[in-house]
Parts: sequence; C-alpha cells; structure tokens
Amino acid sequence: MTNQALAFLKRAQAALILIASCGAASAQMSPVGNWHSIDDKTGEVKSLIVIADNGGVLKGRIDKLLRKDADQKAVCKECSDDRKDKPLLGLEIIRGAKQVEGKEVWEGGKILDPENGKEYTLRLTPVEGGKKLEVRGSIAFFGRTQTWVRVL
Repeated sequence: MTNQALAFLKRAQAALILIASCGAASAQMSPVGNWHSIDDKTGEVKSLIVIADNGGVLKGRIDKLLRKDADQKAVCKECSDDRKDKPLLGLEIIRGAKQVEGKEVWEGGKILDPENGKEYTLRLTPVEGGKKLEVRGSIAFFGRTQTWVRVL
C-alpha cells in the first residue's frame, strides 16, 4: 500500500471514530437507560430505575430495590390509582414525559413517589454529559430535585 493510501485510511478511521463518539455522547444526553435513585437523606442507593422511550414518550419503572433492608415483596400501599397494591418491583413510576423542543429536558409527565403514593409534575434533565439525571418532582411551586446516577 502506498503512503497516500495509508494516510487516507488513517484519516477515514479517525473520522469514523469521531462520528461514533459524537453519536454515543448525544445518546447519553437522554434519560433513557438504567439509573440508581439515591436517598436524599442518607445518600444510599435506593433502587434501579429503567427509563424507556415509547414513541417519544418516556416511562420508567422500578427494576430492583437496592436498599439493604428493602422488602422485595413490598407493594404500593399508598398509591390511589391503578398502581394501588401493585408490587414495587416493576412498578411504573414515570409516565408521559416528552422532550422539550430544542432542549435536553423532558417535561409534561408525572412521577410517583411510592413511599407516599403522591404523583408530582416531572422534569428530567441529564447533566454531566448524561452521567447523572436531575429528577424534579413538583406540585405548584413546591418540589424537590433528586440526582440519579446512570448505571453503565
């Protein structure tokens, strides 16, 4: 192979790597994936949440309970809708969030706190290159933000 051909192949390879890494980086700037929810008070990992995209609408469910004292057979006693008395494992806690046009923010959905059965208006914002997810639940002007950590 000539020096010109080798140089061309190296440039082509570098371009492909760059394109692939840009695609991977932008894919990470989405809430879609697996996340560890973190307890606000203790800093302990609470659960594994799986967020999926269904035609541009996000939904998320509890996949595993990770607290050392977690009851794996627990049900949502406090829920008042179709999730009442359903097992926490597999429970859909995120419903209806959509990406805000032109932004890396998802809103318009609801998030359920299975500990108190309340639903909150939801805002999801990937941060730190998609390694973390700011999860904001609010009612009117009152709310709180948790930071979840992506599970790779």
